Amino acid sequence: MTTATESTPIRTEAPKNLDARNRLVIVVLMISVFVMILNETILGVALPQLSSDLHIAPSAAQWLTAAFLLTMAVVIPITGFLLQRFNTRPVFITALSLFSAGTLVAAIAPGFDILLVARVIQAGGTAIMFPLLMTTVMNLVPEQSRGRMMGNISIVISVAPAIGPTISGLILNALPWRFLFLLVLPIAVAALIIGGILMKNVTEPTHTRIDIGSIVLSAVGFGGVVFGLSNAGTATSVLEIFAPLVIGALALVAFVLRQLVLQRTDRALLDLRTFKSRTFTFSIVMFTISMMAMFGVIVLLPFYLVRVLHQDTLTVGLLLLPGGLIMGLLSPVVGRIYDRFGPTLLLVIGSVLVSADLWAMTLLNEHSSIFWVLAAHVTLSIGLALLFTPLFTASLGSVEPTLYSHGSAIVATMQQVAGAAGTALFVTIMSAQVATLSAQGASPATATNAGIHAAFMIGAIISLFAIPAAFFVRKNPNAGPMPMGH
Repeated sequence: MTTATESTPIRTEAPKNLDARNRLVIVVLMISVFVMILNETILGVALPQLSSDLHIAPSAAQWLTAAFLLTMAVVIPITGFLLQRFNTRPVFITALSLFSAGTLVAAIAPGFDILLVARVIQAGGTAIMFPLLMTTVMNLVPEQSRGRMMGNISIVISVAPAIGPTISGLILNALPWRFLFLLVLPIAVAALIIGGILMKNVTEPTHTRIDIGSIVLSAVGFGGVVFGLSNAGTATSVLEIFAPLVIGALALVAFVLRQLVLQRTDRALLDLRTFKSRTFTFSIVMFTISMMAMFGVIVLLPFYLVRVLHQDTLTVGLLLLPGGLIMGLLSPVVGRIYDRFGPTLLLVIGSVLVSADLWAMTLLNEHSSIFWVLAAHVTLSIGLALLFTPLFTASLGSVEPTLYSHGSAIVATMQQVAGAAGTALFVTIMSAQVATLSAQGASPATATNAGIHAAFMIGAIISLFAIPAAFFVRKNPNAGPMPMGH
């Protein structure tokens, strides 16, 4: 570990209004995050074509997504330290340079191995960018305007995954898969150039020491959990799932214990004092359940539409588009409501709506109309729109300003782990049911429908736990002008 001396950050009061330059800095960061999330979701529809073009098995092709999630889970916990140790501008340039380089390599990759490496490089940059955006917003945006700004960020988080499959379907209908990356590359490079010119340092770095043991435990812990969950859909034995999960869980226990010791001297890789805030803790619980629901539904609905209702890929992408767009349109409105009334009412209504919709999805069958599916997805999107903006804003607004970077890293880490968990849980339940019924002679459509029913049933049960948690999330009553700091 390094032996640099500690220093105290210089803090000044945050501006009461967001000036034009700060607003532009945040816009550039949001565009960067939008492109990165789009890149994360655009590849799902392309996996069958990649499998064919690269002459690899589907189980190998899915690692183009799994390796991305795995890298994110390993790198994100380190971002809390990076945002404390280094200035904002070089961190931004490094993150977007990594992403742009990975995108270029992916576009010209001659085979699967190089493409997989490119996805890992992309993920390294993506992992840094979201915590950087959240930390910058918490330092630059006054408390009274934060809900509205988080609403704008929610547009990015909701619309990018929604339009990803649609854009992918449109491109693949006319062009080779490399154009998925060639589309993203110029936007990423433009954001890098513009951001490199405009980006300002919003924190004063502290010469904190990094604990190598924490990095190793974090990588093994979060990496093991995501690796095990990612294996769930393709594993040939139970050991391939549970071995990395058990190793990851044990490493996470050791990681938590180590952080509790290190945070006494402000040397924790992820400072867990954020969980002293009841609002932050319950927000993370709700956020985890919501992300599991969103990613699980995003994965299962295409299976249902293709294998049960026999729709084509482009139709699937178009059916999922309205929900994402509606979520994006609602997010600024939800942000303004949050600024005026706080999070509790929004979260209660949103959690009830999401749970009710998941229960309604258990009624899907082989004869359901695609318009019924469209209505269900739009309703779910409305419920999630009521959840995400208040959760982002209330969770980070409830921790001390010196812990913003750690809080942002924890939120981003849980986003990846919950997404992987939701995907693995829903797909595993569906696959197990399909295998059982297929062995009994059921038709593929009947078996798939039963598997999706079982998966939505479990998801609906889990969603019930978010409803009581919503009553414990409150807006910080003592928030005033924020100090500038990390």
